[in-house]
Amino acid sequence: MIYKENRCTDVKIAYIGGGSHAWAWVFMTDLAGETELSGTVRLYDINEEAARLNQEIGTRLFQREEAKGDWRFETKSSLKEALDGADFVIISILPGTFEEMESDVHLPEKYGIYQSVGDTAGPGGIVRALRTIPMYVDIANALKTYCPEAWVINYTNPMSLCVKTLYHVFPHIKAFGCCHEVFGTQKVLKNIYMLESGETDIKREDIHVNVVGINHFTWFTKASCKSSDLFPVYRKFIKEHYEEGYHDPDRNWMNGTFNCAHRVKFDLFNRYGAIAAAGDRHLAEFLPGDRYLKDKETVKKWKFAMTPVSWRKERQADKNSQALRLAGGKEELELKDTGEEGIRLIKALCGLGRFVSNVNIPNYGRQISNFPQNAVVETNAVFSRDEINPVFSGTCPEEIKALTMPHIENHERVLQGALTCDFEQIYLAFMSDPLVKGRISFGEGEALLKEMLRNTAAYLPEGWKKHI
Repeated sequence: MIYKENRCTDVKIAYIGGGSHAWAWVFMTDLAGETELSGTVRLYDINEEAARLNQEIGTRLFQREEAKGDWRFETKSSLKEALDGADFVIISILPGTFEEMESDVHLPEKYGIYQSVGDTAGPGGIVRALRTIPMYVDIANALKTYCPEAWVINYTNPMSLCVKTLYHVFPHIKAFGCCHEVFGTQKVLKNIYMLESGETDIKREDIHVNVVGINHFTWFTKASCKSSDLFPVYRKFIKEHYEEGYHDPDRNWMNGTFNCAHRVKFDLFNRYGAIAAAGDRHLAEFLPGDRYLKDKETVKKWKFAMTPVSWRKERQADKNSQALRLAGGKEELELKDTGEEGIRLIKALCGLGRFVSNVNIPNYGRQISNFPQNAVVETNAVFSRDEINPVFSGTCPEEIKALTMPHIENHERVLQGALTCDFEQIYLAFMSDPLVKGRISFGEGEALLKEMLRNTAAYLPEGWKKHI
């Protein structure tokens, strides 16, 4: 990487999961709007053909006149080739396939346990972590060997356990996790503020927030826009619109598998006095199973969408077809503002300015003072040349801490259980997860966990065979 005259050239980015149809295309789009960075993106994926298609898609994109950047795309056949001497590493992988995820999400339903996402908390999040952690052990060891000074950006879920594994294996790693859920809640606050104030020229970035929590269970303890405290504005809006919720003009909760009317957020604000800052379908999974996910009628009452794995399979088929059209020049990626901040963070780490964003990193600096140091937490941090300085976010409100600690404790159990193939540790985490706890008997829990493990056995280490 070469820094000269407010530009960084010859930047080497390794993309693990480089055949992605989601984050990789978003990343390419954002690169195409950037004039201060240039270099090479090395695409590595266990599906090498998907990476080759993305190489062609990226190459075609940067041949267009409206693409401002100067980037080359190369497919690599091994982690070593992709990582060797990299300046930045992006990890965006699907651990396993949607067949395994179908078991994660839907098998527990036969015991009356419903999950709206199934990739972070709940039975699905735990079993997905068991597939993911061994992959991240291998990635962390490769990073330590081939590019120990690289900055590593994780987008894969379960976010907290992915980041936790990287630091466990490679304590000196420079890694952080990025998630856009906070952005969505900033947008909701922006729109509510505009409705209440009559102002029209407000951007998401004008909403300044203090972020505390863990990934997908994040909270704002402060929120402001210009000179206005947004808590009274939010409280007033909830009082007037609690039953109907807030309807994003761009997204109707009834017409999408990621949407919501934000009624779960409203209810959590009334209960705990802080603004829950993730999508309702994620927030619901961190709370007792009889609250928002008791059954499908309860979900409908709270006006958020569940994301069935059948939808993900259909979308994957559509994206496979779209990749062929894009690579063959029959379709073009749309150049637009994606709303993601990954490129801005890379620029700041290159020395091209300073930037503040929410990130997932260990609580080593006690940025949340009443959380354990070994917890991976989500707070704001200041990005500047080759460093990240977490913002001191203060204490997490005690009632919210009480809801969060079972998940932090489970992160430790799941990591240790995954590393040692310890069924008892995983079973303890499984039965103490709020979606499961008190909903099924211990015998039912053991039977469910073992069946879920058998359904994902192809992605588990040999040590699990004796347990399933």
